[in-house]
Amino acid sequence: MSVRYDNDRFLYTAVDDPLARPLFDGLEQEYDNRYADVRRRIGGSAREELQRYPAEAFAAPVGAFVLLLRDGVAISGGAFMPHRDEDTAEFKRIWTLPGLRRQGIARRVLQELEDQAARQGYRRVFLTTGFRQPEAVGLYLSHGYTALFDLDADPETIAHLPFEKQLVPQPQVDVAPAIALHGAVA
Repeated sequence: MSVRYDNDRFLYTAVDDPLARPLFDGLEQEYDNRYADVRRRIGGSAREELQRYPAEAFAAPVGAFVLLLRDGVAISGGAFMPHRDEDTAEFKRIWTLPGLRRQGIARRVLQELEDQAARQGYRRVFLTTGFRQPEAVGLYLSHGYTALFDLDADPETIAHLPFEKQLVPQPQVDVAPAIALHGAVA
């Protein structure tokens, strides 16, 4: 099911924008719930995982952070940063508020991130998801991503499930003005 609202808009901003805080808080809680036993075994916390990369990693011109706002409230978002080569963007932290899932919102954010990465000159996307996130696996596979792991293997034996996708080239744009204005409507 995909529902579009006239009052939805994408906002390109910084990771530390206060509008993003509820999303990160929810994502942290979800990681804690899904992976608490793993964290007890290996150490660390969901908060440490979410803070592993500096905000600058997701800043233009090499990265981007986007929120999907509804009536001015962040309902979903995601980011990308450079991966290991100059042609590859690594997508991170794609997440939607739990009460709004199964409506095509994450797919819209994923498409927006792909389009922006292509506009910034990336040709390929790399991402990983956790082994206890089957809905994310389904989203990526249904959106044309190739699994870089054996889909028949037990996901718990793989832990981080990697995917890739080749992007359709887009005209490159300078994203700095949109971010400097605290958002671009798409």
